Amino acid sequence: MSVCTVEFVIEPFVENAPGPHVMAGIEAMETRGLHVTMGPFGSIVSGTASEVSGAIGAMVSAAVEDGAHRVLVEVVIDGP
Repeated sequence: MSVCTVEFVIEPFVENAPGPHVMAGIEAMETRGLHVTMGPFGSIVSGTASEVSGAIGAMVSAAVEDGAHRVLVEVVIDGP
């Protein structure tokens, strides 16, 4: 089974702390049982294609509803 690594960036950036739009996106991923690793400019989550595909849509919707102006997503598929 292939593992998908998803890196996502939710903008606009807020100095010194993630904004509510960022936290809404992260919570949407975590609600689906995925562990999010937050970095200084983006966040990373890994899972199967079926796990991450639905979570990506939920993350984008939650972030936009909370004020995101841009959501960048990159998916890397590891394995056969």
